[in-house]
Amino acid sequence: MSVNPNEKPEEGGEKPEVPEPSAKPEPPVVPEPPAKSVMPEKPVAPAVEGGESAPAAAAAAPGGGAGAGAPSGRRRLADALWPPRVTRAQLVVALLLACLGFGLAIQVSSTSEGSALRGARQEDLVRILDELDDRTQRLEDEKARLEKQRSELESSSDQAEEARRQTQEKERQLGILAGTVAAEGPGITLTVTDPVGAVESDMLLDAIQELRAAGAEAIQVDGVRVVANSYFTGGGEDMRIDGTPVTAPYVFKVIGKPEDLEPALNIPGGVVQTLEKEQATATVERSAKIVVDALRPAKRPDYARSSSP
Repeated sequence: MSVNPNEKPEEGGEKPEVPEPSAKPEPPVVPEPPAKSVMPEKPVAPAVEGGESAPAAAAAAPGGGAGAGAPSGRRRLADALWPPRVTRAQLVVALLLACLGFGLAIQVSSTSEGSALRGARQEDLVRILDELDDRTQRLEDEKARLEKQRSELESSSDQAEEARRQTQEKERQLGILAGTVAAEGPGITLTVTDPVGAVESDMLLDAIQELRAAGAEAIQVDGVRVVANSYFTGGGEDMRIDGTPVTAPYVFKVIGKPEDLEPALNIPGGVVQTLEKEQATATVERSAKIVVDALRPAKRPDYARSSSP
């Protein structure tokens, strides 16, 4: 039976039950808004001809895809390295490194040049030092001789006769050097055997240069007089000196101080060791008398004339 609230209850009747108000009503549940995406939404690309959308066309193209527009790591590295961004500090460091490299190159070059003597034995170094002392002594003796000649010319009562005597002596010495007169004196005999034909002309020329540096005054090789303008050509079985054929064994007759000539050939890396590397043999024999009798014709100069009256 329903009860009308507007109706008044009858007296003596029972009051209708009114439901008690409930506790505090619960607040309505409000739905949370959806979380926004960090990445912006891609706009919808318009459709291209053929009914395909732009992303589909990009994916179909070569190299396309989601990351086609982003630069690759190699591209970013190239962009970071070029064009170069050079600072003043980097330029200073580069300049210092260049100077350091140049100094190291010079140091290595100087070290390699002295490596031949660095590895020499003490006896060889002493011999080389003795040779230098001997050369210095020869130069001092030559200086003293020339000063003596000048003094004799200045103090002689008959200066004309003294000048003539010295001129003749000088002519004899020049004749020996030019190979126009025979000579004799102490020296050495160098014999070079070449069983395999490996000796070249430059090796014999090196021997001549070493002998001249050691004070050789007259040299003869297999009957050919060697002078300042002599030349060596060929090698092996076709060795020639000034155009004259010579054959092994090559015999050098050298006039000079034996104590200087022999050590000059035996220095480390010198003539004897070079020939031995080519399977040749070089023997040196000292002698108190060496005769150099091969002569060269005196050649009259075509253009040069004496300037003295």
